[in-house]
Amino acid sequence: MIDRRIFLGGTLALWASGVAAQTAPPTVAGHLPPGLPQPGETIDLWPSGSPGAPALMPAEVTTERSANPLVTDRAVMGIAVPRMAVFRPDRPNGAAVLLIPGGGYRHVVVDKEGYEMARWLAVRGFTAFVLFYRLPTDGWAAGPNVCLSDAQRAMRLIRHRHVDFAIDPERVAVMGFSAGGHLCADLCTRFATNTYDAVDAADSLSARPVCAAPIYPVVSMRLPIAHPGSRERLLGANPTPALEIAHSPDRNVPIDAPPVFVLHAEDDDVVPVENSLLLRAALRSQGIRVEMHLFEHGGHGFGLRQAVGKPVAAWPDLWREWARGAGLG
Repeated sequence: MIDRRIFLGGTLALWASGVAAQTAPPTVAGHLPPGLPQPGETIDLWPSGSPGAPALMPAEVTTERSANPLVTDRAVMGIAVPRMAVFRPDRPNGAAVLLIPGGGYRHVVVDKEGYEMARWLAVRGFTAFVLFYRLPTDGWAAGPNVCLSDAQRAMRLIRHRHVDFAIDPERVAVMGFSAGGHLCADLCTRFATNTYDAVDAADSLSARPVCAAPIYPVVSMRLPIAHPGSRERLLGANPTPALEIAHSPDRNVPIDAPPVFVLHAEDDDVVPVENSLLLRAALRSQGIRVEMHLFEHGGHGFGLRQAVGKPVAAWPDLWREWARGAGLG
């Protein structure tokens, strides 16, 4: 038998050498609200630096947008080291969810569409990974594919490290919000598209999620349905029709896409509900399982905090029950 002190010492040493070397989660000066769990570890996506770096690397800046000292609302720009912040449950249920916050491809919203949902998931036994992805306006060589590269790599890394997190590699889902919902839908339709050169053994694994949940997602890149800001930041001011099609998930659904849960509020005045309707129709035309929930009221960007007191507040439980039958268990 291994002496417990030796085992713990070795484990802590491995933890220190592996986790501490990773890039820390984004922070801002000031006191974090008490009682809210923060991520205990991060995972850098690229071991030798992000591929296709621009000549002038972006500088990461985190802005606190909340005036309430009990609620954080951070937005991160200029991400040069894409990574995942990890929320481990006390009792893992063997499933994982990659969370992709929104931000209109201008920044990545940390709290409202990342950490808050991660805490909700962790309490229910899911290991949650919040993705901080590179932004297409920062000059990366992959251009509009740079975000998808990070999402594909994140899925593969979660599977590659499944033993470290007590995860079944076949039970890894994705959920994204707004522009993060676009990236979520892009991943579930173009998971097999080659957007970067393999860097290690993780890249031999599939990037296909077991199921996907785009929440009030940007989908179409065609005006007037497209969200103008996301479209311009992803594709430029005057994209060609071919470029619009290539980055509209509703135009790229394969026959082996995973089951999809779609949620939208009909009074969304930022991303028209037609985006979700187009995605549902495209999935059904390919015979892909899809469940859609439309709520009369909710607006845009409600996440968890802004859904309180409204019928749309039921959405996380609706997703959870749906996910049980979609392979997540």
